[in-house]
Formats: sequence, structure tokens, C-alpha cells
Amino acid sequence: MNPFNGFPPGRERFTRIPGTFFTELLPQIDHLEEMKVTLYALWRLDRMEGAFRYLRLVDFSEDEEFMKGLGKNPKKVLADGLIMAVERSTLLNADIEFADRKETFYFLNTVRGQAAIKAIQHGEWQPSEDPSFPIKLSLEKPNIFKLYEEHIGPLTPMISDALKEAETLYPAEWIEEAIRRAVENNVHKWSYVEAILRRWQGAGRDDRAYRRDTEKDRKRYVEGEFSDFIEH
Repeated sequence: MNPFNGFPPGRERFTRIPGTFFTELLPQIDHLEEMKVTLYALWRLDRMEGAFRYLRLVDFSEDEEFMKGLGKNPKKVLADGLIMAVERSTLLNADIEFADRKETFYFLNTVRGQAAIKAIQHGEWQPSEDPSFPIKLSLEKPNIFKLYEEHIGPLTPMISDALKEAETLYPAEWIEEAIRRAVENNVHKWSYVEAILRRWQGAGRDDRAYRRDTEKDRKRYVEGEFSDFIEH
């Protein structure tokens, strides 16, 4: 066994892993190949950009360091791990036939991943000119009522009225991003989301809002002006 030299000093990019991985998936996964494939997919997809993200077999197999860790027969281990992850529905897969080949695409089982699979099944995709990202999908974004129920809590008449008003005051992408930030900071309150939106409206919002918060941003939201909305 080669010893681990430790994590390097300074800032290092972290990978976002949903809490349900630890509470629901981890207790069930009992094969190392499924665990490695699942963790690699979470890591790789977290580093991608775009409205939808997917992986192909080649995205796994061309990573030499990853394949080295799969033992003496890495192709079989990879294939078995993907089968297990799909059977467990951690990953969703869809086959697409091109003029010269048939290829399988793997999506994480999220709202967007489910929408992508449905779009592919309905033929709502287009070939891309980018060989490393060969398909294009136009996915309909979930409305804010669905986003709220999925990430914040149940709808009440008062919350529904507040959401309707927010739709008239702020762009849809602002609301979606504010909900995402609230979830990342483990604050499941509309008042917190609304506070973020009011701040953006007053102070402006730049492209950094589309990317993952830095640690400085998190402290500003959690310990600063919005701390009144957080239960300590």
C-alpha cells in the first residue's frame, strides 16, 4: 500500500456531494467498484459547467489515474460499477445512435438529469460539433414553485403569494440561484432567499452568482447581514 502524503496546503477545490449520498446511498453500496464509479461521477460532474451535465464511458476510461485504481481488469470493473450505479438509479443512462456509432450517456439522478433523460427519449436533442460534448439539450427549467417545494419546504398560501410576487420583481435565474445558495448554506426559509434577492436588486449581481460560492461569500451570508434568518 502506498502511503498518502496528505492534502496540500493552501486553498483546494472541494467537491459538493449531496447529503443523501451519506444518509441513503452509502449504507446500501456494498461493492467497491460501484463506490468508486459513483464517487468519480460525483467529482467529475461537479467540475463541469452548463445547464445539464453527463459522462460517457470514454470519460471514465481515459482517466489513467482513475483506471489504475480499478485493479488488474479495470475495464470489467468499470463496466460492473456502471451497471450497479444504474441499477441503483444513482446514475441514469440513455443510448443515442449517431451516424457512425451508438453511445451511452450517464446523468446523475437529479431533477435536471431526469429531465435530460426524458428529452433524449422524446428525441429532443441535437448533435454537437464538439466531440468531447457531442449532444445538445434544451431543458425546460423547473418553475420556482417546484424549486421551492423540492429544496425549501411545502407551499402555503402565504408562500405561494410571496413566490408570485417574486416572479414579477426578479428574473427567474436570480430566484433559482438564491434558492441554491440558501440550500448550500442549509437555510430552508423563504425569508432568507428573499433577503438575497433584495440585496442583489439593491447592490447588483455579477457573474460570480452563477458559480459556486467562495468561503468568503459563505461567511458573508451565514455570519453577516443574513445571520438573523439562520437558527444557530
